[in-house]
Amino acid sequence: MSRFFKPGDSSSESSSSDEEELYSEQEVEEKSEEESEEETEEEDDDEESSSSDEGGKRGVSKFLRDQESSEESEDEDKITIVKSAKDKRQEELEGVVKLIENAEKINDWSSISTEFDKLNRQVSKMTEKIPKSYVKTISDLEDFMNDTIAKQKVSTKKMNATNARGLNAMKQKIKRNNREYIAEIEKYRADKEEYMMSEKEEEAVPVEKVKKPKTLYVDGDVGDDEGFSTVGRGGKTLQYTPESILKHLRSIIESRGKKNTDRVEQIRIMEKLLEVAMTPYQTIRILLTLISTRFDLTTGSSANYMSQEQWKMADQEYGRLLEMLEKNYNLVVVENAEEWEDDEKFPQPAPGERLKIPGSIVSIAERLDDELTRSLQHIDPHTAEYIERLTDEQALYTNTLRGLLYIESLQKDQKLEIPQDGANRLVMRRLEHIYFKPAQVVTILEDTAWKAIPSRLDSQITPRGSPKDTATLVQTLSTYLFRNSADIIRARAYLCQVYYFALHDQYYKARDMLLMSHLQETIGNFNINTQILFNRTLVQVGLCAFRANLVYDSQNTLQEICGSGRQKELLAQGVMIQRYSQVTPEQERLERQRQLPFHMHINLELLECVYLTCSMLLEIPLLAQTGSSPDIKKRVISKTYRRLLEFHERQIFTGPPENTRDHVMQASKALAAGEWKKAANFITSIKIWDLMADSERIKKMLSEQIQEEGLRTYLFTYAPFYDTLAVGTLASMFELSERKVAAVVSKMISHEELAAALDQVNSAIIFRKGVELSRLQSLALTLSDKASGLIEANERTLEQRTQGTANAFERQGGQGGRGVRSNRGGRGGPKGDRGASRTRGGQQFGGGALGGAIKA
Repeated sequence: MSRFFKPGDSSSESSSSDEEELYSEQEVEEKSEEESEEETEEEDDDEESSSSDEGGKRGVSKFLRDQESSEESEDEDKITIVKSAKDKRQEELEGVVKLIENAEKINDWSSISTEFDKLNRQVSKMTEKIPKSYVKTISDLEDFMNDTIAKQKVSTKKMNATNARGLNAMKQKIKRNNREYIAEIEKYRADKEEYMMSEKEEEAVPVEKVKKPKTLYVDGDVGDDEGFSTVGRGGKTLQYTPESILKHLRSIIESRGKKNTDRVEQIRIMEKLLEVAMTPYQTIRILLTLISTRFDLTTGSSANYMSQEQWKMADQEYGRLLEMLEKNYNLVVVENAEEWEDDEKFPQPAPGERLKIPGSIVSIAERLDDELTRSLQHIDPHTAEYIERLTDEQALYTNTLRGLLYIESLQKDQKLEIPQDGANRLVMRRLEHIYFKPAQVVTILEDTAWKAIPSRLDSQITPRGSPKDTATLVQTLSTYLFRNSADIIRARAYLCQVYYFALHDQYYKARDMLLMSHLQETIGNFNINTQILFNRTLVQVGLCAFRANLVYDSQNTLQEICGSGRQKELLAQGVMIQRYSQVTPEQERLERQRQLPFHMHINLELLECVYLTCSMLLEIPLLAQTGSSPDIKKRVISKTYRRLLEFHERQIFTGPPENTRDHVMQASKALAAGEWKKAANFITSIKIWDLMADSERIKKMLSEQIQEEGLRTYLFTYAPFYDTLAVGTLASMFELSERKVAAVVSKMISHEELAAALDQVNSAIIFRKGVELSRLQSLALTLSDKASGLIEANERTLEQRTQGTANAFERQGGQGGRGVRSNRGGRGGPKGDRGASRTRGGQQFGGGALGGAIKA
C-alpha cells in the first residue's frame, strides 16, 4: 500500500497528537495568565487555531500525510520531552544568573550590566511570585558591587573606561531596583539557607492556579462616587495616598517624552494626588510636575498653541506654587538641586538649613509668556476671542512680578548661590511687557499687579512705595539690566528704553541714546529677535522725529526700513512669500514663530504715509533745483519715492485719489506746479492722520511745511526769470509773514542754493545773472568729467597689469615699450635722459588721441 494512504489513527500519530495537545493546553493556560487583559473572542480564536494545528483533521485530509507527518514518522523513535512555559522561563532565568556569576569571576561589569537588564525583563514577564533565585542574585550582586567599589578605592590599579562605565551604571540600577525588594532581601540575608530551602518546599506543594478575571469591578468607598474604582494594568486598583505620591510622580516623569503616553490621564492623576497631598513638600513636587505636563500637551500634537483652559490652569498652579514657597521658608525651588531618589520616605531638612527642590521658577514664567504669545499669533485679531485672550496678560504680568520677588528673596541667602541670570530674565520679561505701551496702560498694569501681591512682599529693584511714574519704572528696570547683564539682554534693555522715549515724544533723548550705543554697527551679530527689536526702535524714532516737525531726520531714519520694500518682514508683522523664493518650509515655520502679536504692531500704512510725505517735502524742491541740469540730477534722496512718482507721471489718466499713496503722489504733482493749497488739501485729507495723537496739530504742521517747501520750489523754478522780487509779493502768494519769507530766503542764500542777495532796506530779493551755466556749458563739463574718469580708470588698469615691470610703456620722446634701446644703460650704470623724459607719478599713460585732444 502506498505511504500516502496509511491509516490516520496510527499509534505514532496519536502519541504525537497527544503530546501536542498536552503542550498546547499548558501553553494556552500560561498565555491566558500572562495576558489577562485580552478579549474573550481572541482567546477563542487562539484555541480554535491551536486545535486546528493539533492534528484534528477531518474529511480527506485525515487520510493525507504531508511532509511534516512523514518527518514525524521518521523521528518517532526519538524521545520528546515536554516542558511547561514556567519551566522554560525558570531555565532561562537560571541561564542568565549563570552568565552573571561567570562575569563576576572575571570582574566584567559591562557584561553584568547587559545581563542584569535581561534578567529584569524576564522577571517582569512572570505573573507568579518573584523567584527566590532572583532575590538571591540581586542581593549577592549588591554585596559584590560594594566590595568592588571598596577595593577600587584603595587599589592603585584603575579600571578601564568600559568597565568603569558598567560599574557606575550598575550602581544606579541596583540602587533603583533593589528598593522594591528590600523586605525579601532582608529575609534572605538573615538566613540564606533557610530562605532557599523554603523555596523548594513551596515548589513541592502543588497549588491550583486561578485565572484572573478580565474585568474587575470593585464596590466600596475607594473609588468614585458611582461605586467604581480606578483599575490599572493587570486589574490592580489604583490608590492615591500620601505615601504613594513620589512613586506616581517618578513613573510620570520617566514616561515623559515617550510615545503613546496619555498626558491627559497623567494630569488627572496628579490632580488627584494634589487633593491627597498632606505636606508642603508633596504639594510643591506635584505642582512642578503638573505644570510641566500641561506644557507637554502641545509638544508632538497638531495643536499650534496651548488651549486657554490649560493655560489658565497652569497659571493658577504657578501662582499657588509661589504662594506655597512664600509661606514655607525652609523649602526652596532651585535649578541646581539634586533629585531625591528614595520614593519610600520624604526628605527632612536639617535644623537651620533649607531643603532644595529641583525646578525652575524662571523657566515656568517664560514658558507661560511664550505660550500666551503663541496663542495670540494664531488667533484672528479682529475677533472678540483675541480681546478676551489679551486680558490674560494681567494675570501673567502679576505672576511674573511675583516670581521676580521670590528670586530676589532667594538672592538674599548667600548659601543658596542663586545665579544672577534668573533675575535678569524675569526683569527682561517684565520690561518687554511695558516698553511699547502708553503710560496710562502701564500704570493700570502695575497698580493691579501690586494689589494682587501680599503686602508683606516687596522688591528691591522697584519698591512698592516708589513713584508710579512709568518713565522712572522703565529707566529703573533698564539700568538694573545694564549693570547686571551682558550681551543680548543688555542690548534689548537699551533698545526698549529708546523705544519708550521715542513713543513718548522724547526725540532728542532717544536719538542720542541710540547713537551712543553704536548698536547700528554691531546689530548684525545679534540674534534675529534682537534685530527685529532694533528695526522697531528705529521706526519709532523716525515717527517721533516726524511728530517733532523734523522732516529731514525722519526721512533719513525711515529710509533704511521703508526704502527696502520689506517693512512687514523686517518688523515681524507678516511673512512675505515671494514667487521664486528659495525659502525652505523649516525657515518659513521659524519666520512665522517670530511674528509679533497684533497689539504690538506698528501701523504700516501710517509708516508709509509718513515716509512718502517726508520724501515729497524733500524731493520736490530738489527736483526744482536741479531742473534739467545733468550734473546735479545724480542726487536722489529716495529711490522708492522717485519710482512711484515716475510711474504716476506716466499714467495717461489720473483719477481722484483712492489710497494714501495716490494722495501723496497728487500732492507732489500739485506742489511741483506751485499749487501749494491743493497739495495741502490732498495731504490733510488723508484719514490715517487721525490715528496719531493730536492729529490736528500734525495737519497744521504739515500745512506750514508745504507752504515753506512751496516757496522754495517756486524760487528754484522761476529764479532765472526774475531780476528782483519783492518779499511782500512772496508773502501774499504763500500766505506767510514777510519775516518768515526773509528767513527762508536767507537760509537758501547761505547754503548757496540760490544765487541772490537780500535787500533788507527795500525788502526785496536781487538775483545775480550769469552765475548759472548754460545748457552747452553743463554738457561740456559733464563730458570733461567723464573723460577724466576714463583716463583715471585706464591708468589704474595699466598699473595693475604692469606691476613689477618698470617703465613697460614709454610714450614720450619717441620711445615705446619695445622701441630703441640705445639710451638704456646697464645695471647701475647711467640711464641717459630717461629720468627726464618721465613725468611725475611713475608709470603714466597719456590717454592717446582722446587725451591729447583734451589737453589741447
